[in-house]
Amino acid sequence: MKHFNYEEFDSPDFPDSGNNMDEHFLRLLDNARTIAGTPFKINSGFRTPKHNAKVGGKEDSSHLRGFAADIHVSSSANRYAILSALLEVGFNRIGIAKTFIHVDADPIKTQNVIWTYA
Repeated sequence: MKHFNYEEFDSPDFPDSGNNMDEHFLRLLDNARTIAGTPFKINSGFRTPKHNAKVGGKEDSSHLRGFAADIHVSSSANRYAILSALLEVGFNRIGIAKTFIHVDADPIKTQNVIWTYA
């Protein structure tokens, strides 16, 4: 990967767990980072079941299988650059919150959806 290292995707309670991330997902994310032209700070990547429960993640969270990441956003312009790049590389499962964008490439979940967090 050009812009990331696996440690950025580690679950806080499991060192080296970033290695469990899906390679295709990481390649797409890396391409999106190149297009966006802005750093992607990963708030959350791979999660253990324990950490997922601690942060209030869903029981079937894509983070549990290495198909998802939450990317920090610092402004509306930053959000736009990241979102545009994610869509351009082909991501089609995106959640938008005030301070982060969730993106995943989970093949077993509904495709072509964008949601918001209350």
